[in-house]
Amino acid sequence: MTAPISILVADDEPLARDRLTTLLAGHPELSVIAECGDGEEAAARMVSDRPDLAFLDVQMPELDGFGALEAAAPWHVPEVVFVTAYDAYALRAFEAGAIDYLLKPFDRPRFERALTRALARLASPGREAEVRALLARVAADRGTPERLAIRVGRRIRFVEVSAIEWIEAAGNYARLRAGGATHLLRERMRELERRLDPRLFVRIHRSFIVNVGAITALEPTTHGEFQVSLTDGTKLTSSRTFSERLRQLGRC
Repeated sequence: MTAPISILVADDEPLARDRLTTLLAGHPELSVIAECGDGEEAAARMVSDRPDLAFLDVQMPELDGFGALEAAAPWHVPEVVFVTAYDAYALRAFEAGAIDYLLKPFDRPRFERALTRALARLASPGREAEVRALLARVAADRGTPERLAIRVGRRIRFVEVSAIEWIEAAGNYARLRAGGATHLLRERMRELERRLDPRLFVRIHRSFIVNVGAITALEPTTHGEFQVSLTDGTKLTSSRTFSERLRQLGRC
């Protein structure tokens, strides 16, 4: 017997969640495995429960639907139908390459069309590449993140980017140092550097990125490098390859 297709429903309005789950209940081949009231919970449940398909409200507390999808992406990417009450967000979801979007209030025929498209996508080969392309467009549209999602067991913890003092490479991971705590992010330094605001963060070594605001002193060495002192007492040494930005900071 074929396992049912698993569904996550995320909307901060209980009535909207009830509407979706009622419509989905008419399909015995589907199983709603998670109902979420905010974006952070939706991201965590996408990681822990690994649904095949997610209906994501665009505007939710903590994280919006785009942010929830992006936060879960390193670990699990479901197919997505965005749900919104605003035309502008619907257009953005469509341009981002989502399977479909539902503009509230929607009727049963409109829901069924979206569901049919979603089920067809799930059955098609190459769906992973399509969803990854969607994520790339979402990330490009969102710009630099305000928070990073860290997986801790089956949970997701969010770290404010502005609180990060420095970052250290750890193979396929990055160690984030923030407020005396260390968080392990599954992302390579090159990818993470591209996502961070270059006005706030500077790469000083192939193994280190530092928050410009956390730098308390720069001390030149005899080899064209710098010893970089940070607010938490850490001292890091830059490499000549990445020292030009530090020289610019020293002239500010």
